Amino acid sequence: MAEDALWARDVQKRYERRGTQPVDALRGVSLSIRPGERVGLLGRNGAGKTTFLRIASTLLWPTSGEVRVFGHDIVNHPEEGRPLIAVVPQDGKPFMHLTPYEQVYTYLRTRGFDRATSKQRTTEVLGQMGLTEVADRLNLALSGGLRQRVMVATVIATEAPLLFLDEPTIGMDPFARREVWECLRRLSKKGSTLLLTTHYLDEAEQLSDRLYIIDRGRVLVEGSPEGLKAQIGGTIRVSLKGGMRLKETLATFGTVATDGLDVHVILGPDRVEEVLQLALREKLSATVGPVSLEEAFLRVVGRSIDDES
Repeated sequence: MAEDALWARDVQKRYERRGTQPVDALRGVSLSIRPGERVGLLGRNGAGKTTFLRIASTLLWPTSGEVRVFGHDIVNHPEEGRPLIAVVPQDGKPFMHLTPYEQVYTYLRTRGFDRATSKQRTTEVLGQMGLTEVADRLNLALSGGLRQRVMVATVIATEAPLLFLDEPTIGMDPFARREVWECLRRLSKKGSTLLLTTHYLDEAEQLSDRLYIIDRGRVLVEGSPEGLKAQIGGTIRVSLKGGMRLKETLATFGTVATDGLDVHVILGPDRVEEVLQLALREKLSATVGPVSLEEAFLRVVGRSIDDES
């Protein structure tokens, strides 16, 4: 049986500073990713996603636990796993004094690719990412969204066996995000394995074969996007703005999730009209839509992905 592309068991990370209480960023994260899979790691800010990615990509040492990349113990021997990894870090920036072409080409050369291959891949990835027109401009002169595209293009061009992407499309417009999605799908078809974090739940649903939801440094649940949605108990979501006072009544119709003062009811189509009549009597605004990954996240974590309270 082939080795997992990434395997982690009971990974913990504690930050200790003199005069303050220790902070447990990770409290025993275990996961595994098969070669060629696209896996999403979801969680609110501070849940531990970036900490785990930094450990798995050998940029940070865990307090305890095991991590293996294609069978290599990267905690004790990180040099064995690094050639197999490429990373788009959160808040990473390209070299401002280089152009997008120079950025990608130089990175490929530093990773050991020959000149011909580096030139070919650089030209191809800049075209795929919609960067051809700005290929010879300094990164310093580009917008934040274009700089982020350059960062993603740099990593995609490596076609590394294992890619870590921490919020890869942050700051991009919807069209650019979809270009990135297509590039990542194309890359996984060639055999690369992807682990990404994102606050865009539609992105996680579009890109991920499986998802891990993490909160307060622990993995709460794992499954496919469709599998997680199926666990909610219905196919339709009715959202009542300011409906918290009706939470107990609404629970008789289906599964209830809260988001601040708003209440979402997950139910079947046969009882939607009853909930809407209740909302009308109580003079509450109500919206109806299909169940999404957001409801699955709310059910598991208890708060929306953007709730930082």
